[in-house]
Amino acid sequence: MDFKKLTLEDKELFEKYISPYKFLSCEYSFTTLYIWREGCDVQYGIYKDALIIKKKDFNGDYHFMQPLGYKEEDLKDILKYLASCKKENNIKYIFKDLEEDFAYKIKCICKENEDIAIIEDIDNFDYLYESEKLINLSGKKLHGKKNHYNSFVKGYDYKVKDISGEEVIEGVINATKKWYLENNNEDKMLYYETEAIKDIVRNIEFLNLKGMAVYVDDEVVGFTLGEKLNDKLAVIHVEKGDINYKGIYSFINRTFIDKYFNDVEIINREQDLGIEGLRKAKLSYSPVKLEKKFIINCQKG
Repeated sequence: MDFKKLTLEDKELFEKYISPYKFLSCEYSFTTLYIWREGCDVQYGIYKDALIIKKKDFNGDYHFMQPLGYKEEDLKDILKYLASCKKENNIKYIFKDLEEDFAYKIKCICKENEDIAIIEDIDNFDYLYESEKLINLSGKKLHGKKNHYNSFVKGYDYKVKDISGEEVIEGVINATKKWYLENNNEDKMLYYETEAIKDIVRNIEFLNLKGMAVYVDDEVVGFTLGEKLNDKLAVIHVEKGDINYKGIYSFINRTFIDKYFNDVEIINREQDLGIEGLRKAKLSYSPVKLEKKFIINCQKG
């Protein structure tokens, strides 16, 4: 099996394989994979008619994702093949980004192999929220968020625009470049994210994304991008704001969901990557669930 680098033209192929599943994880979204195609060296191949995705994590360690579109009778052979690929190519993990059901399916298949280990990947758990609560900001737990939202609404003469058309797209790109230069600490992943944002806003219609930009005094002070993964779930891929504008993030969060995703039950706001401040911020919105992700590894090679 030859692995190919992911490109924009692979969207139709990937969605054919992904669409039968109802993943709650953000990982199995073509847009997520496309955003990190360079930073995580996302590659793919077809084996026994199943889509096999290989990538590296933010630590530079390669792994396979859950095979998609496999036949049950082929799964053992696919596992055997990927285990041989792991060994031959010195890949650290056989699987990452797994949902719980698939992780334990593999554990049962490999029950005779005591070298198989299942590990909860806590830093990559996705935060899931009820969209209604994010829109209404009701209750004591979200009272502070409502205050921040009101501070922005009352404090600034703002405009909200769809990310479409050359003027808005270029405004978002310029803001992205500006914030990268102001915050760059030679973080490679921040660089890859910045480049990806510039790319996906230029291809926002092709990727079927929704985007919103917030203006104050004709300058972009915040923007966000997301998509529906299915009828019940939407994922927020990007959310950026200038913290000099008090309440900007609370405003972006509530307004975007109310404007574009008020017809879905659950909002996935992705993971915290083990970053303490990000974890605190995500927990402050009272998630209804943390969607677990698992690593499977062979303890001996």
